[in-house]
Amino acid sequence: MKPELQAALFFVPELNIVDIAPLGAGNVNDTFLLTLATGEERILQRVNPAVFPEPLLVMRNLRLVSEHLRMASARQEADVHPFQPVLLCGGRAGDVYLAEDGAPWRLLHRISGGHTRQSVNSAKQARELGRGLGLFHRLLSTLDPTGLADPLPGFHVTPAYLASYDLVCARPGNSLRPDNPFCRQFIEQRRATTRLLEDGRERLAAGVIHGDPKVANFLFDEEGEQVISLIDLDTVKPGLLLHDLGDALRSCCNTAGETPVAPDDALFEPGLFTAWLEGYCAEARMLLSDEDLSRLVDAVALIAFELGLRFYTDYLEGDRYFKVADAGQNLQRALTQFQLTRSIERQREELALIVALLAAEPE
Repeated sequence: MKPELQAALFFVPELNIVDIAPLGAGNVNDTFLLTLATGEERILQRVNPAVFPEPLLVMRNLRLVSEHLRMASARQEADVHPFQPVLLCGGRAGDVYLAEDGAPWRLLHRISGGHTRQSVNSAKQARELGRGLGLFHRLLSTLDPTGLADPLPGFHVTPAYLASYDLVCARPGNSLRPDNPFCRQFIEQRRATTRLLEDGRERLAAGVIHGDPKVANFLFDEEGEQVISLIDLDTVKPGLLLHDLGDALRSCCNTAGETPVAPDDALFEPGLFTAWLEGYCAEARMLLSDEDLSRLVDAVALIAFELGLRFYTDYLEGDRYFKVADAGQNLQRALTQFQLTRSIERQREELALIVALLAAEPE
């Protein structure tokens, strides 16, 4: 019996199952669309224990955050477009099926009318993405972050990723792939930037963060005009809001998307940056400190660099973390993020002026 069917039977009687088909192209977990005899659809997911060392903590976080979002969004004003939180489905003995390989499976309600995008092609979409993350942060600002576990210790700690890269490079025979001179030089030139968000953390806004708010993790409505949810909550944790803003802007404002045909096509678009910030500030400007705003542009460049560093390290190690379609995909991903980093750096003054102008506007 296929593992996805075995897991599905924990949640749903066999007679109620019409189809189970792979869904999406996530880099970490395995996701399936479960179609029921009633016509309803559910999302069946295997949480990757090779990535999350304590996957049951991931599930605990998901319960806490989804329930808080459910109650908080229910209290939103009637004229606000509703935010639909991710909700778990129960099974025969709880909401987690633990497979023989130690991997937990879960079943989620599929959010009605929700559609994902891989990239942004208008200022309106960018503004909606900013508004969506701002709403997510605002709704969770009343949840005590100390009640959440850290599902990925070291996640978004850029110096730690640099240390892992150095370790791979230092051990004879540990690198399974040939070195790329451009990547090596690019990393060396930016070593001094890696502590940007580590030094002076006490002056930066903290709270419950999503951890991976890239474009593909937002759901738009059927018309593709409004964000109705933020999914993939495996990385929710206590953290700096700038980690989320940096990652969201890195993803939203790259007009070529996450996987362009040519990495050199990666370009950070100031117009999308402006629109995204307008959307975020309309919902959550009050959560950000002046110090956050002063470091914002550098934080976006840092998170793009950090992701490129992670992709390149994984490439050197033989693709142990991120799923790949071929042996060179992680290298291409790294080159894309490094080119995006360079694009942000070249426009730093213009982007900083945009932040200053928006910050000066009344809330």
